[in-house]
Amino acid sequence: MSQAVRTSPEGSGQPLSEAYDTALLDLDGVVYAGGSAIRHAVDSLAVARSGGMHLAYVTNNALRTPDAVAEHLTELGIPTGADDVITSAQAVARLISEQVPAGARVLVIGGEGLRVALRERGLVPVESADDDPAAVVQGYGGPDLTWGRFAEASYAVARGVPWFASNTDLTIPSGRGIAPGNGAAVEVVRIATGKEPQVAGKPLPPMHRETIIRTGAKRPLVVGDRLDTDIEGAINGGVDSLLVLTGVTDGARLLAAPPRHRPTYVDADLRGLLTGQPEVSASAEGFRCGGWTATAGADRLELEGDGGSLDGLRALCAAAWTAGGDGSCELDGGKALARLGL
Repeated sequence: MSQAVRTSPEGSGQPLSEAYDTALLDLDGVVYAGGSAIRHAVDSLAVARSGGMHLAYVTNNALRTPDAVAEHLTELGIPTGADDVITSAQAVARLISEQVPAGARVLVIGGEGLRVALRERGLVPVESADDDPAAVVQGYGGPDLTWGRFAEASYAVARGVPWFASNTDLTIPSGRGIAPGNGAAVEVVRIATGKEPQVAGKPLPPMHRETIIRTGAKRPLVVGDRLDTDIEGAINGGVDSLLVLTGVTDGARLLAAPPRHRPTYVDADLRGLLTGQPEVSASAEGFRCGGWTATAGADRLELEGDGGSLDGLRALCAAAWTAGGDGSCELDGGKALARLGL
């Protein structure tokens, strides 16, 4: 059964931390950036946790182990156990374990996070295509992963060994800028072999399944900054989502979002977990939120009124998504966003 096309952000009369039992939080761009906590993240998460919300941290980065991620978060002032961290390495290891015999060898092209996850599922990491692997798995291995590792994967995949990837994010943020991600490495092997891997990470269902198995969430809320992984993953999993504007998504991308990238709620940062969400109402005059009214004109989005910038953005989303229907809105929203300082 297909989901209805979202044409407006939703409202909530309750704080989101009370309306949902578990927050499934992306890390980079949501909780931290460049290794440092994002403003308001530590305090907001502490309040949500003290109110009874379970916090889980969900990452497509397969390099670090859950222990390492938990240690980093704790150092930032966010007390976290390894059980609170779910990685794409864990999701792909489960996917592999369901398709190969117990104790099977798996050729690893990646880092320690993959090796730990495979051992957790009773599989044996190996380093060579000549080690008779039952599967090949690729995950982000850091900047020092050598070209020879991609060749090793290609030898095995070309022989018909089943191929898996933790995720296919083409880029990954670093302290110096944007670097090639695991998706770029996967492309190398794809070009060399002409094969396609099975992929586990966001936005695909294996990752969502892994989070639900490990957290036991009954009413989860996905919290992320990326439309094409976090929000699409929530939609694929049939759960609600909160987009925060502390990462890669800006106002223009949000207004142009196709249905699979439209979040349930939009807020500036993680303080949005602690509040209700205002309603966006439709009338003959347009879409209203707070003191703003947004409409779709012949070639651009129009915005009238005044008030908080987020209310204006929510009203614009309703106008843009309604105009876009089951596609992307192509109307120019630049002038309207400029009025909001976005």
